[in-house]
Amino acid sequence: MNRIFFFIALASLFTTACEKQDLTQEQAVSSDLELVFSDSTYQLTGIAKESSSPLMVNYPRWSDIYKYAVIEFVASPGILPYPNEAMNSWQPGQPGQNKWVCVQSSYYDDAGTLWILDPAAPMLKTIQGDGAKLVRMNKATRTVDRTYSFMGIVPDTAYVNDVRVDVQKQFAYLTESKGGGIIVVDLNSGQMRRWLSTHYSTKSDPAYKYIIDGKELMKEGKPAKFNSDGIALTPDGAWLYYKPLTDDKLYRIKTEYLRDWNLSDADMGTKVEDLGHFASTDGMIFDKNGNLYFGDPQNYRLLKIDPNLNMTTLIQDERLIWPDSYAIADGYLYISCSQIQKQPEYNEGVNKRTSPYTVYRMKL
Repeated sequence: MNRIFFFIALASLFTTACEKQDLTQEQAVSSDLELVFSDSTYQLTGIAKESSSPLMVNYPRWSDIYKYAVIEFVASPGILPYPNEAMNSWQPGQPGQNKWVCVQSSYYDDAGTLWILDPAAPMLKTIQGDGAKLVRMNKATRTVDRTYSFMGIVPDTAYVNDVRVDVQKQFAYLTESKGGGIIVVDLNSGQMRRWLSTHYSTKSDPAYKYIIDGKELMKEGKPAKFNSDGIALTPDGAWLYYKPLTDDKLYRIKTEYLRDWNLSDADMGTKVEDLGHFASTDGMIFDKNGNLYFGDPQNYRLLKIDPNLNMTTLIQDERLIWPDSYAIADGYLYISCSQIQKQPEYNEGVNKRTSPYTVYRMKL
């Protein structure tokens, strides 16, 4: 009889444990996340949003499953190629200066100007058609205002990844995520400089194991490493924050140094501030109060770092499958989820994706 009671008690404990596990899984899906866009077919990365304007979404040419580089999403008629079909019609072998080749990110600056960043390196390989460029759009006419080509300052193997613009000083700051480095553009003169390309702050720590979904992120039998990627400009434009993707370090530098063409690269390295260990992230963004937001793909989280460098978890949710890029508009933080860790090249050729690529928003 005692043995029977023992098994009944054991079964009860097992049931309770399962119920607790189910409850934990339910809690992992938060009502704070609101779905605003999804795509069941094409992999997205970057987003741009400003108040009372359509959501801009861009798609890198990372596989043969590809249609448009940049779209705007409105309730009706829905998806529209931006700025038109022709700009999205590039084909291998064609010049890439006047068409989208492989767009990685899009961004609205504080003046409401839309910028499109095209590293022009399909499949993350080499730049095609001399098309690596930053493009300033004219929203009213849906035409190109000005193109800033990177072909004079980056090698063909480069992948220019993300951008922030200081409207007051008319400078753009960009990360290069393959070789590493910070690119600075004088938007008036067009003069450019690539800084810190050999500095440790733009390189992923080789000792850091990027564990996600229970295993190290691997590509072609080696640990996958992404260098300087996430970038954010403080509201006053005084500091540029940046970090490699595949480690948890965060760095910053005063923008006054980055705009000083007279400094040497060695001098610039001495100006970098190492802020310590936080979390891995892809993109980053500041709000007007100086709070820094970024994702933590390894743990399906969104994080907030206040001006005193205190980090807190905003939300942890199983739908945040590689939170990638961010925009702040209408009182919301917009988040794209690119599911990079589920791509075939990081899973021995197997596509692990089971849900659409998505854009969410949450109230700030």
